Amino acid sequence: MILCAASFASYKYRHIMDDISILKSILEEYDLKSVEPNTYSPLSLAFIGDSVYGLVVKSVVTLQANCPANALNHKTNQYVKAVSQAKIIDALLEKGELTPEEESIYRRGRNAKSATTAKNASVGDYRKATGLEALVGYLYLKGDTSRLVHIIKSGMCAIGDGD
Repeated sequence: MILCAASFASYKYRHIMDDISILKSILEEYDLKSVEPNTYSPLSLAFIGDSVYGLVVKSVVTLQANCPANALNHKTNQYVKAVSQAKIIDALLEKGELTPEEESIYRRGRNAKSATTAKNASVGDYRKATGLEALVGYLYLKGDTSRLVHIIKSGMCAIGDGD
């Protein structure tokens, strides 16, 4: 069960965690320059967004319950498969959760021509999932982690326990 109500603990730790940025650490450690996220192709944004989305979902699932890895994997899969991601983005759009800029990034990702297809999803769901991943990648590269996490949480709460 995903905790959808904001808790005191989330506010308590949010300001502490703002100083922790994986991207910032990567840029510094590897002596890389930050690049404007708009300059990346939608599929490049989706490539990194897929991993970031998975990390957020796996973090939430793991932190909610210390249980066997196969149970964690089953719960995670409810949110990371293309069909669920399509439901999440549909819910976010229906609720008007995205800014015009975010909707534009989503559409760029959704409309990008990918050489791969999903094994267990329709083409439409796969494209929606790619659009969501592009949005997550964009927010990650932009450094807007709090917005990224808010969007993922809102989407996860909108679809409940996945299926």
